Amino acid sequence: MPQPVVPTRLVPNRRSVVLAGAAGAAAALLAPAPPSAAASSAAAPSGAAPSGAAPSGAATAPGRGTPAGRTPDLRPYASYWFPDSLPAGSPGEGITWRSLSTWRAEDDPDLPFNTAAVPLARRFTPVPPSRTARTGQARIQSLVSFDHTSGNPSQGAPTADYYALTHWAYLDELVFWGGSAGEGLILAPNAPVVDAAHRNGVPVLGTVFLPPVHWGGDLRWTRDLVQRDAFGRFPLAAKLVEVATAHGFDGWFVNAETEGGDAALGAEMLAFVRDLRARGESAGLRITWYDAMTVNGTVGWQGALNELNEDFFRTADSMFVDFRWTPARLASSGIRAGRIGRDRHELWAGVDVEASGWNKVVDWDAIIPRDRDHVVSYGFYRPEWTRNHLPADRTPGQFHAADDRFWTGPSLDPSVPDGGSGWRAPATAVADRSTVTALPFATTFNTGHGLRWYENGTVTSDAEWNHLGLQDLLPGRRWVVRTEGRRPTVSFDFADAWRGGSSVLVAGTLDAPVTVELHATRLPLGPGTVVELAHRADAGPVTVELAVATREPERPGDPVPYRYVPAGTLRGGSGWSTATLRLNGFSGSLRGLGVRLTGDGAVAYRLGGLAVRRATVRPAAPTRLRVTGSATDGEGTGLRLRWTPAPGSVRHYELHRVLPGGGRRFLGGTCQTAFHVSGLHPEPGERAVRIEVRAVGELYTTSSSASVVHPW
Repeated sequence: MPQPVVPTRLVPNRRSVVLAGAAGAAAALLAPAPPSAAASSAAAPSGAAPSGAAPSGAATAPGRGTPAGRTPDLRPYASYWFPDSLPAGSPGEGITWRSLSTWRAEDDPDLPFNTAAVPLARRFTPVPPSRTARTGQARIQSLVSFDHTSGNPSQGAPTADYYALTHWAYLDELVFWGGSAGEGLILAPNAPVVDAAHRNGVPVLGTVFLPPVHWGGDLRWTRDLVQRDAFGRFPLAAKLVEVATAHGFDGWFVNAETEGGDAALGAEMLAFVRDLRARGESAGLRITWYDAMTVNGTVGWQGALNELNEDFFRTADSMFVDFRWTPARLASSGIRAGRIGRDRHELWAGVDVEASGWNKVVDWDAIIPRDRDHVVSYGFYRPEWTRNHLPADRTPGQFHAADDRFWTGPSLDPSVPDGGSGWRAPATAVADRSTVTALPFATTFNTGHGLRWYENGTVTSDAEWNHLGLQDLLPGRRWVVRTEGRRPTVSFDFADAWRGGSSVLVAGTLDAPVTVELHATRLPLGPGTVVELAHRADAGPVTVELAVATREPERPGDPVPYRYVPAGTLRGGSGWSTATLRLNGFSGSLRGLGVRLTGDGAVAYRLGGLAVRRATVRPAAPTRLRVTGSATDGEGTGLRLRWTPAPGSVRHYELHRVLPGGGRRFLGGTCQTAFHVSGLHPEPGERAVRIEVRAVGELYTTSSSASVVHPW
């Protein structure tokens, strides 16, 4: 097995906020805001390289942990633990060694920052845009290391360089991959990832990792995990259910790879997994078992479902099949799953893309053959290669271009699958899904990271940022373009935006009308249904029409039967404008949305916002904004803030600093009711800092503000 790769650096001065910028108020999608009011290093499964080892140093809780004699660091990070006993020696710098056996929700100061707020959405499967994508067959799991185990900020960070995945439409399960002998073996997902995944109907699992001995594994940690109490119960199974429930994620990926076990330990592990599954079932939690430990307690990666791991598969919801699979092993695994009454697509055949991404040589016909039913599902190990293989000065646009190629294929159009490509991209085999089923619906095409922060087309922060919890519902099919002429380039663009950090840019020379598909929907149509567009032409002119579908194609691969509503002609360089379009001539259900563009020559059309509504409702305001902790270091003053949530529907919250002259500076956003901001400094003549928080609704309307004053 490959040896661990030691990380070359830790990102210094992380901040769990979307950073401050120029003055500016939070705003609705197409309306101004109301006036203010008071108020891992992950070690890999067998056959794949881990992402890194732990750094060195010493630290303690809360937050990052602080060596004796230093100022406390209040920045919250995703939670991680050892099962019970801790390693010998001292933890590395920025690492806190914790025991899950002693964890209690009421004693966890970081839990308010780490608790997901978005429920798991229901989703549907529209008619696929190509004839090769299958419905109801293979599914896709992704094992993603967003950072090393102790390095996952709870609320984003001040850099746009982040694996801001957006192709949720093809995912069935996301594993928040991590765990290392130097940091902790059990990793809970952070709230931004869970919130973004849940908006798209994707469950997220935490990781329980018991590493091989040569990666620091110790069999005592396996025995710690499966220890019983005086009544014969498994207390750590209960703790894992408690953690997932308290944090709001969906279950656990259990990966036991520490060698040296025997049949007795194997029996205890199986009993533990059964207890974990039984305890979590009422909470809707999932368990995925990794094909490593066998029922006899030894570690022997099978690369198949067989008699040595079948009982674990029977007990869990699904199983990740080790990379040692062969076509014959997968075929026999699918047959065996059926014989025990299980769906063969609950087996994830491991596909390791960490090192080579779409250049990976994969026997795709063993998993998703084109000429017969899919054999099993598959699991990507480390698809964040789409970011990591790029040069150090990579941009968000470069990342999304690579990520689109990975998920869609070289054609960059899921309606035109690449038959000759060695890389069988997910869009060519798996039908996309959507969660756009209820009014109001709005998106500003915000990918969850950016070079700046925009509000109503104006820069209100010139700092880089990432926060997946602020990511919008994005087009699932990227990018389906229908035209009889030249195909323009369609991409997420970060040079300008209406709101958040990105917009959709359609650029090219048009010699025929071009329809760009955006969202597959199941939205009710009725009197007063309105669609709003925030858009502009950087080059043009371009005539814009809203593409509206009230039914789906009859067969996969057929074009969506759109009708078109005029939305005006935009002149190049004329700035942002809004179009409000009434769908009075439509009835039934809205099944699809897009835009049709007509131009003569070079066109650059920028779409910044799309909303479907009947009425505009502003959310109620949060209350009782208060400072719960403060610390000052060389970066400035850091504050922990809490507030009472606004009643009713809230998409997220945004915070601003009120400046002495009356201006307002954007501090960040979060879906939680807790927030940490660091690096604050007094303005000239300022005796106290004043901070406001507002609720933001689904249409990006904003509430009045709750405020707090903290003296310098």
